[in-house]
Amino acid sequence: MNSPFFEVRDWRAGYGKAQVLQGLHLTAQKGQVITVIGPNGAGKSTLLNSLMGLLPHQGALFYKGEDISALPLEARVLSGMALVPEKRELFATLSVEDNLELGGFRQMRLGNGQWRERMADVYDLFPRLKERRLQLAGTLSGGERQMLAVGRALMSRPDLLMLDEPSLGLAPLIVKEIFNIVSTLRQTGVTIVLVEQNARAALAVADVGYVLEMGEISLQGPAGELAQDPRVIDTYLGAARASTTS
Repeated sequence: MNSPFFEVRDWRAGYGKAQVLQGLHLTAQKGQVITVIGPNGAGKSTLLNSLMGLLPHQGALFYKGEDISALPLEARVLSGMALVPEKRELFATLSVEDNLELGGFRQMRLGNGQWRERMADVYDLFPRLKERRLQLAGTLSGGERQMLAVGRALMSRPDLLMLDEPSLGLAPLIVKEIFNIVSTLRQTGVTIVLVEQNARAALAVADVGYVLEMGEISLQGPAGELAQDPRVIDTYLGAARASTTS
């Protein structure tokens, strides 16, 4: 069997002296969607931020067969990693199109003269963004801002896309749309690490699931099997069902 496209070994990270993550192990094959579910405060955002190089960390991160644990943030971006943070962090006073152009910086740095053509792909995926391409990002709805955040990340043509709580604060119909987009992206060969509180939606779209509790992986396995695990049902799926029907 081929070595994993993405693998985390004995991963530890935190803030200052506060250790949040304790010895995590995760793997993903190319084109897979893996999801990390768990309660607030479990360390899900810390995981993604540290994998991206935004936080101090210990352990090994293998990506495309190489150990990139020591690479800085900029080098990870240029290698094809992209993070859509929980707060989206758009440039509110710039237009939709300007935000997308900024997302193409990696391709520009790599000398890809066709990087602007990627915008057409993003507009195909998010027709609403094309309709609002001249609108200021700060005036978009919550769902549109999330689409723009994902679209901006896709402008860099990432090989590994990390999504931090993409459904947070969105109406149920928009949540469904966002997860449909995740399903579409997996068909393009992008490997996705999805962090979510909406366990039902996350497990439905993922290949492999991990349950993160108190900084440690308490359960893991094929997403379909985790969705049937009584412990996951009792702790997470009931809450997810309530949140998507309320």
